[in-house]
Amino acid sequence: MINKISNPSMIQPINSTSIGKSSPAESKESFATFLKESIDNVNRAQVQSDVATQKLANGEKIDLHEVMIASQKASITLQATIEVRNKVIEAYQEVMRMQV
Repeated sequence: MINKISNPSMIQPINSTSIGKSSPAESKESFATFLKESIDNVNRAQVQSDVATQKLANGEKIDLHEVMIASQKASITLQATIEVRNKVIEAYQEVMRMQV
């Protein structure tokens, strides 16, 4: 069975009453929390992949396809995280190049 990579409970709908109701400090804290949880999820996938690979190497009872799925899930989440990081850096550099 394949589990979902993202946590759908973290997605909150945007409505007109919630826009502009939080202070910049609250928004910063909320974003920081979201970012930390996302990185923790990537790390968790990497650790699960390592544990599954270690079990397979030690000859413990684990199916090869479970190890491969865990490995691919970890790889995809890490690649997605790297791409998001690259886009954020690119956007930051573009903003810094703007003339005021």
